[in-house]
Amino acid sequence: MVDNANGQAQSLAPPPHTPLPRRFVAAATIGNALEFYDFITYAFFAIQIGHAFFPAHNAYGSLMLSLATFGVGFITRPIGAIVIGRYADRVGRRPAMMASFTLMGAAIVALALIPSYKQIGIAAPILAVLARLVQGFSLGGEVGPTTAYLLESAPLNRRGLAVSWQGASQAIAAMAAGLVGFTLSSVLSAGALDAWGWRIALLLGASTLPVGLWIRRNLPETLHAPDPTAKPDDGAATWVLARQNSRIIVLALIVLCAGTIGTYTFGYLTTFAQHTLHMKPAAAFLASSIGYFASLVSGLAGGWLSDRFGRRPLMIWPGIVAVLAVIPVYDWIIHARSAAVLAAGSVVLATLGGLRGGAFYAAVTESLPRRIRGGAFAILYASAVAVFGGTTQLVITWLTQITGNAMAMAWYVFAALIASQIAVMLIVESAPVRVPPLAVTVA
Repeated sequence: MVDNANGQAQSLAPPPHTPLPRRFVAAATIGNALEFYDFITYAFFAIQIGHAFFPAHNAYGSLMLSLATFGVGFITRPIGAIVIGRYADRVGRRPAMMASFTLMGAAIVALALIPSYKQIGIAAPILAVLARLVQGFSLGGEVGPTTAYLLESAPLNRRGLAVSWQGASQAIAAMAAGLVGFTLSSVLSAGALDAWGWRIALLLGASTLPVGLWIRRNLPETLHAPDPTAKPDDGAATWVLARQNSRIIVLALIVLCAGTIGTYTFGYLTTFAQHTLHMKPAAAFLASSIGYFASLVSGLAGGWLSDRFGRRPLMIWPGIVAVLAVIPVYDWIIHARSAAVLAAGSVVLATLGGLRGGAFYAAVTESLPRRIRGGAFAILYASAVAVFGGTTQLVITWLTQITGNAMAMAWYVFAALIASQIAVMLIVESAPVRVPPLAVTVA
């Protein structure tokens, strides 16, 4: 507080926050999208990669081994989140993002160039598993620093939109991977796609590595940028800060666990359409790409709307609709066995998830203190994905196999949505439009 000319106490407004140019936000988003493209491509080509590295007596065995290797990549995600996330909070967002991107690039090149089982025997699956472990480590440390960077680089009235690019970049990556899969499966025979077509998809992602490194090297640092909404920092230890913010941490973990089940079930639809519904690969890839485009648009819309109306409405109402819609939509997809219906159902599910996700990322990130923001969000995200991302596709494939009911995965998603809905309804509003920034006072 200060005294004015009349001797009256007067509050000083918080210092103005100067947002970074949009090109820097775009640069962080592009780098994030490139990393997720590499990771998601494996899921899309799980069948073909299974044939190359994991020959088995039947298609189900080969697919399960391939999906197990996909799941191995999630084991090291929490380790990467701790190492790279804490590095981002201590040293800076930019060096952390550089480290994760470099590791991902090296791993994807290695995976694309590993000879098949027929050529080098047991060494092939071993090397594939090692590459997936490195991928998981790098991606575990990617999400937290990037999300923190997007929040800290945005003006207060556009934080939701800026942070929603985190989810949008994943949708861009998945959409690109789907389009690459559609193109390759359209022009190549099934034998060629098995033999080397999937390697082309991976190498296309790897070819962007130099561009991504150049983009991230030129990013300005945001770790110490002014933040008028930040809570006062009393210098408490990291674990004390985490305990003080345990409510948002626990609720965010529940939502992220449930969201991971939904996301990876949605991503599995490409494999499910081919393996269980016996649809052509090109049709499955195209339908998935359309769904991810809807996720991109709705995610950005959710972030933008949350800047105007608050985070809670955008997290709660689309979630309620999703709970009511998920069983009918999956039933429609499974019984129609049509590419058009698969695309339409994907659009419905992706739109509802995107609207909520765009607000959720912002709500959690801006609720965490800056000193633990990158690491805490990275660990939360990586832990949720490690447990449910690595197991979801295995679980739904196994459930479908033992029950003989293709709707088994729909009920799995439904249960996750119920848990998520309860959690988001307990998250406190954090949008600056609803919660004014803290005033800066002078004694």
